[in-house]
Amino acid sequence: MARRSLARLAAGVVAALAVITGAATATAARPAVDTLLSQGKPVVASSSGGCCQPANAVDGNTTTRWASAANIDPSWIYVDLGATYAVDRVQLTWDASCAAAYRVEVSPDTTNWTAIYTTAAGKGGVENLTGLSGTGRYVRVYGTKRCRTDASKGYSLDEFQVYGSGGDTTPPTAPGAPTLVSDTPSSVTIQWPAATDNTGVVGYDVYHDGQLCAQVTGLSGTCGNLSPSTNYGFYVNARDAAGNVSQPSPTLAVTTPPSDDHTPPTAPTDVHTTAVTSTSIALAWTASTDNVGVTGYTVSNVVNGSPVVIGSSSGATPSAQLNALSPNTTYHLQVTASDANKNVSDPSPVLDVTTSGGSCTQPVCTVTQVGASDDVVWGLVTLPDGTILFNERDVHDIVHLDPRTGAKKVIGTVPNVQSTDGEGGLTGLEINPVSFSSDHWLYIMHTSPSDNRIVRIKYDPAADSLQTGTEQILLTGIARNKFHNGGRLRFSPDGKFLYAGTGDAQNGANAQNTSSLNGKVLRINPDGTIPADNPFHNAVWSYGHRNVQGLAFDSQGRLWEQEFGNNVMDETNLIVRGGNYGWPSCEGTSGTCGTAGFIAPKHTYPVAQGSCSGITIVRDVLYVACERGTRLYREVISGSSLTNVQVFFDGTYGRLRTVEPAPDGGIWLTTSNNGDKDSTPHNSNDQIFHVSLGS
Repeated sequence: MARRSLARLAAGVVAALAVITGAATATAARPAVDTLLSQGKPVVASSSGGCCQPANAVDGNTTTRWASAANIDPSWIYVDLGATYAVDRVQLTWDASCAAAYRVEVSPDTTNWTAIYTTAAGKGGVENLTGLSGTGRYVRVYGTKRCRTDASKGYSLDEFQVYGSGGDTTPPTAPGAPTLVSDTPSSVTIQWPAATDNTGVVGYDVYHDGQLCAQVTGLSGTCGNLSPSTNYGFYVNARDAAGNVSQPSPTLAVTTPPSDDHTPPTAPTDVHTTAVTSTSIALAWTASTDNVGVTGYTVSNVVNGSPVVIGSSSGATPSAQLNALSPNTTYHLQVTASDANKNVSDPSPVLDVTTSGGSCTQPVCTVTQVGASDDVVWGLVTLPDGTILFNERDVHDIVHLDPRTGAKKVIGTVPNVQSTDGEGGLTGLEINPVSFSSDHWLYIMHTSPSDNRIVRIKYDPAADSLQTGTEQILLTGIARNKFHNGGRLRFSPDGKFLYAGTGDAQNGANAQNTSSLNGKVLRINPDGTIPADNPFHNAVWSYGHRNVQGLAFDSQGRLWEQEFGNNVMDETNLIVRGGNYGWPSCEGTSGTCGTAGFIAPKHTYPVAQGSCSGITIVRDVLYVACERGTRLYREVISGSSLTNVQVFFDGTYGRLRTVEPAPDGGIWLTTSNNGDKDSTPHNSNDQIFHVSLGS
């Protein structure tokens, strides 16, 4: 004991002398050596046996393991450390199916690998590989020969532990304001002042309106596949070698010029009905022709000589379904065609159609407007008395609406909310279905100056006001960015758990990192604590998501989720504990979706027909509200599948954001028209509808 005390004293004297001489300055800035870096981090494997997924190898539990599929050589597994580190030790705890010959490799990008350890004499068990020297974000064990002769076995790792030091977690500064270099009807080229970084910027991501459209290493970029005469907002994020992503540059608004095509399509002809009920009309017509190509049709009801849009048809399909009409009513219908340059045809002759009388026998019946707002309507809940509370995203208010009278009142402004000049701000709103009548907590998700977070604040029914002094912060540290902030909240039907959908904060690597709260479905207790059975011992419930804005439970207590794709597909997913849904490697069913452990979506939507936000489930039918697609999908839940997919309100009300159950068995539906991408208060034109549902 005396020797140990003297050793500690000597070490203290050395440390003190280092401070005196200034030598400790460098030591203090250097992270601790030989730190465990891999536990809980995302992992990918070449294959996986049905029992044992890759994540089992980094969960800190030697009773669980990753097992490769049988009869496959070579096999590999790599871990994403989340930043670039100097790796000095790897400890492998092999199961019975070990590896006699394997390499340990590091990589900055999963493409270029460098071996830092090679052996042909591995014996399995615990192999503690010391004295390694390599730098990278990704570390891989690449096996080429199993240590057992039993060919039916694969490779099995109980634990894959990577140790080292360093790790750049500082993101670059935001790039400067972009300026226009050139534009065409289908492309825009911009340039911008450089970002700075503590280790160096390695690239820039160019976005328009939340969609990644170019990745470059220089200070200019071109986005293609644009439409003529269309408004876009372009901005840039910077990346460093560790994968850290900056906050966005300012936005550059550009309207693409018209094309040289000034010839409108011909007018549609032979407009006729193919079916008429009390609340719906099915139309068809002879297709228009165009010198370039028809891109869509609009159906209007001519009222006092003025056309009012009540439906549309995407692409060149010469038909439309008009829903939620009034019984025993005459509609004066005309159809126009348009092309990519927004040239519009002459209208077809007006067709008078009278709906039949009687009650509604259709899935979707009448629509009644119950409210409006000049700010973006986001979260919405129904109170026990049948009235509504909803969030106004950009002005940060909560509004109380009586849908029976249209009377509304601002009950308060949520404190510490900061918008992002994009889609951040005051988003999710939820109440506990079991305890709200007694506790009056409103659960709120919003963007703050530093992050996205979940809070709860009491509502005083007697004063009809938000009691901001009662605010409790439940969860912080969800990274923010201009877009991809998620925001939806949903309680489990039993009121025990609160789920939240988050975005990847415009950094796809966040989605696969189970230590990050971004690109996830989160699960917390009502008081903000972490449930003991969460799979990664933090708030993460599922991962591999791009931007989650829809959550809903079915009658079996299963959680369904809706997320935005980039430019290929949106997804509806059935969420399972610890599930990996593939982003950024997999978007819908495109990309490397066959990777072991990725869970396939239950339904996908082309982004142009989707960009869907909120979902709800009524009588085990899923309703999906879509923004860019300007439509409502109705999908029947059958087992674990979505069947009988139908489209309603295609173009009728514009962009649709939020859908929630109404107390009479119908649904509330909100629009998201104008100003929903710029964070400017009071520049929207949103409506709140009640939609009655039939059979």
